Amino acid sequence: MCYLHVLAMVFAINEINENVEFLQNLTVGYRIYDSCFNEMQAVAGALQILSGTDKAIPNYRCESKSKMVGFIGDLQSLSSVAVARILGLYRIPQISFGSALSDLSNKINFPSFLRTILSDKLQPVYFSILMIRFNWTWIGIVASDNDFGLYDSELLRKDIEASGICVAFFVRISAQHTRDQTLSVLQVIRKSTATVVLLYCSLPELIPFMQIATEENLTDKVWIASGSVMSSPIFTYKQLWRILNGTIGLNFPITLIPGFEKFMYTINPSLYPKDIYMKSFWEAGFGCLWHEGNLNVTENPDNGTMLYCTGQENLKFLINQGYHEDITPFASFAYNAVYSLAHGINNMISCRSGSPCLGLRTLEPWKILPYVKHIKAKTPAGQELSFDKNGEQLYDSVLYVNWQALPEDVIRSLIFAIVRVFPERYISTFNDTYIWSGGYTEVPTSLCTASCPPGYRKAPQKGQPVCCFDCILCSEDEFSNETDSTSCKKCPEDMWANEEHNGCWMRTLEYLTFNEALGGTLATLSVVGFLFPLSILTIFIKNSETPVVKANNRNLSYLLLLSLFFCYLCALLFIGHPVTITCILRQFIFGISFVMCISCVLGKTIMVVIAFNLTRPKSSGRMWLNSQVTNTLVLVCTAIQVIICAGWLAHSPPFQYNDMKSKSGTIVMECKKGSPIAYSCTMGYMGILATLSFVVAYFARKLPGSFNEAKLITFSMLIFGAVWISFIPAYLSTIGKYMVAVEVFAILSSSSGLLAWGLFYYPLSNDQECHSKMLTSPSPLTGFKIAF
Repeated sequence: MCYLHVLAMVFAINEINENVEFLQNLTVGYRIYDSCFNEMQAVAGALQILSGTDKAIPNYRCESKSKMVGFIGDLQSLSSVAVARILGLYRIPQISFGSALSDLSNKINFPSFLRTILSDKLQPVYFSILMIRFNWTWIGIVASDNDFGLYDSELLRKDIEASGICVAFFVRISAQHTRDQTLSVLQVIRKSTATVVLLYCSLPELIPFMQIATEENLTDKVWIASGSVMSSPIFTYKQLWRILNGTIGLNFPITLIPGFEKFMYTINPSLYPKDIYMKSFWEAGFGCLWHEGNLNVTENPDNGTMLYCTGQENLKFLINQGYHEDITPFASFAYNAVYSLAHGINNMISCRSGSPCLGLRTLEPWKILPYVKHIKAKTPAGQELSFDKNGEQLYDSVLYVNWQALPEDVIRSLIFAIVRVFPERYISTFNDTYIWSGGYTEVPTSLCTASCPPGYRKAPQKGQPVCCFDCILCSEDEFSNETDSTSCKKCPEDMWANEEHNGCWMRTLEYLTFNEALGGTLATLSVVGFLFPLSILTIFIKNSETPVVKANNRNLSYLLLLSLFFCYLCALLFIGHPVTITCILRQFIFGISFVMCISCVLGKTIMVVIAFNLTRPKSSGRMWLNSQVTNTLVLVCTAIQVIICAGWLAHSPPFQYNDMKSKSGTIVMECKKGSPIAYSCTMGYMGILATLSFVVAYFARKLPGSFNEAKLITFSMLIFGAVWISFIPAYLSTIGKYMVAVEVFAILSSSSGLLAWGLFYYPLSNDQECHSKMLTSPSPLTGFKIAF
């Protein structure tokens, strides 16, 4: 393959010499030196050319009729660097067709160096675009172990990591490595979880490395090669085809040279007897040896293992060994390099650049350099020739190729993508007939950690690159709807994260409703409950002027029945959609109505106790046997509760609250008490009155049967106390609508306990005459009438 570069240069020179209108009929000649991929050989060849002799003599030049005007080459960057340091001292133009080392763009160190290949300073960008395209974020790098390899590979590593791609391992290889050293490098590569390995090295190091890798059967990696590797002769080594098959790498657009293909297949050692490299190429290509005496001898000199070359071999048989024009862009780059130098000379001698005209006699390399740097021309192949300020030809795009070794020893470089960097990064794939090295049938994965699906966030692993992470499920009420999300987002307040945490759903509203069984049952009990005191109250009002009603302290009885009515009725305020106004009303009506009810009970009980403790008709205690006293007692007791509620309302009243934390996916709509102290005061005050009623009723338990309602009051207060004492742990251990249901049940239960005593009125309402006679007759104990 390297010989193609030589042929392209020779073909360009022949074209130039055949064009009588170009270079004013000046004939261009050439001398070829083989650097053998060795810097010392390259320097020696350059010094021989400079000295004009067959010996490398520094600072000496033997003048000849032919003037040296410039250098073409070298292919390898290290060789070009060594030569460019010398030629730069004399400002002798040097145009390379294969040296992509970015450091060569430094015009201070290499003032006379130019190139027709793209600098590798953008290769990290191209690699990053490719890896992002295939989602490869965990790769290994194999780099050359030399001065410039160290520098450029470190830059490559930094640029790739800056793109969010992590380097799993970074190893160096050298042509001087022993087999054991190479095996240790291969061991690192084999053990790594990275599937993709980037080859960023030169041919002298890569060939022995790949030979040992083939012997060790390292075939489970995907090789990504730099542009210089993809265009190198390594793919002509048939023994490496198995491991290299499927290699992906950078390449440059290839410009086919008109007439070059015909020239390639018509060369023959007999036509170019002075070409010392053609015979070597012939032997390597056809596997034969030249017989020094007779070119027509075809006998086998080694028992059937080797043939003599005849010169009549068909060069088209070498196509599968890489001998064709479109296998490498370096042939067109060498062609462009020759024309670039020729156009610089032509501009100088034809006065086209605006600078003073220089004749052939004053032709010197250092005078030609400015003209070469500023050329604006086009080759016969249609390729634009120009250099930027760094001495580089610009390309607006590069290609990605997939090198494939097909059956029947057919090889090809399949172009599957085109990449542009300017004016913006862009990759376009147009061929998916990949062959993947490593035996993969689909796009291989190369990740340190598999991507975190939606619903998870990435958590970095301590001491590991950013590509290595743990996938953590989003917290409650948080979600992530993207792959590899670095953080979770909070759901809106009225929404909650679904089970997968990859989205938010509307929360379910929870409160005790009339439509559900529990709420409907409690509401029915409440309605049935308040119908009892309402019916008795209606009968009492209808018969308000009867002796029975009057004898039972009509006003106090009205207040008692009315408060019982509100005790049942307030339970309905606890059911349904809570709003702030209902939150306030439910607590205040509940607290005031219950206190009023217990106050009425307390007043009636105290009056009974006082009445039966007065043994003398003219006792001074008779003044307490007055309805105004009981009414005042009820009013004062209720007023205290009203004051407590008013303070509660002024300081921190109850309010509607949406609890989004108690239940996942549910908004518990509830009423907050506002001030726990005020709520405790209302309940505590209610408990004090109930306890006082219980104590007074207990002392009145032995009254005569006709007046012994104290037993019922005692029983009612026991129920009341038991219900509310049980309410406390039940209330604290439930949440949501069940907590409200517990409170409603406690209200209904305690109301029913009070109603059980209140049913004492029911027989009175049905038999007014009988009870009227009984309650208005003289008491056997006191001799006066008792009015309740």
